[in-house]
Amino acid sequence: MKLAPHTMSRMGDVLAGFHAAWEFESDSVLIRFERGIRTPKLFQALGERRIPLEAIAGVTLTPGKRGTVVLRAEPRPGADPLMEAADGQLKEACDPYRLVLPAERETLAEYYADELRDRLTQQGPAERFLVDAPEVPRAFKAYDAKASFDGRAVSFRWFWTGASSAKWKAGDQTFPVADLSGVEWRSPEVFEGHLRLLRRTDSSVVPVDQDPASVVFGLGYGPVHESLPFAAAVLAAVRSAGGVPAVQLHSGRRDPADVAERIRHLGELHSAGLVTDEEFSVKKAELLAEL
Repeated sequence: MKLAPHTMSRMGDVLAGFHAAWEFESDSVLIRFERGIRTPKLFQALGERRIPLEAIAGVTLTPGKRGTVVLRAEPRPGADPLMEAADGQLKEACDPYRLVLPAERETLAEYYADELRDRLTQQGPAERFLVDAPEVPRAFKAYDAKASFDGRAVSFRWFWTGASSAKWKAGDQTFPVADLSGVEWRSPEVFEGHLRLLRRTDSSVVPVDQDPASVVFGLGYGPVHESLPFAAAVLAAVRSAGGVPAVQLHSGRRDPADVAERIRHLGELHSAGLVTDEEFSVKKAELLAEL
């Protein structure tokens, strides 16, 4: 009896790797993340994600570290609110589109990579978000405030121990989604980490510690696994309300006054011994390059 060729269109095929397993279906890939102690906290926070095939632009299989191979689905620009909010700032180990496997599974991984490629039909930026945003309500603690989002509005409640006098004077803030045009997330794992809400009626740029539409991150505050899903959920809601296109438009240049303020703050950290000479030079060059 001749056996039918194995095909990914049969629902339920599973490829398990480190920290995650991919379940292949006819029109999507369901990514289930482990909750083990060694699993990145972002993966644990995401739980599982269904990625429609129309949200994937390509698939790669490359050698990994220490006897592993890496299968990666390349999301189309504008297809996933999480990746749009991250804006390229996620560390490789926290990339939810990477599946790390033992090298002995390379042949199997190559098979699934080929199967996926054969089913991909879309290229270029997506006109809308195709991957579901993290569920709401959401909340996290920044250094200067507690941020919360109920799906309709973002609220900031200032902490007297961290908020600037400008924010205290402005009072606690609530921003309806309809009043927003976008979200700016800067990873807490770099200098000047923050979440800034971009408002339709105010295009001015002021330092984040003075901006009542921003919260500042810090050591232990605004961690990636809390603040990034928050930013993605807000961005998806803004998009749904017609605020911004799925592919966010970045000006590419920043207000010189904002850059100068960030360099000044960086200098203070350097003088206090909290930043090394090398870190100061590298970050200063990055900031100047934004002008």
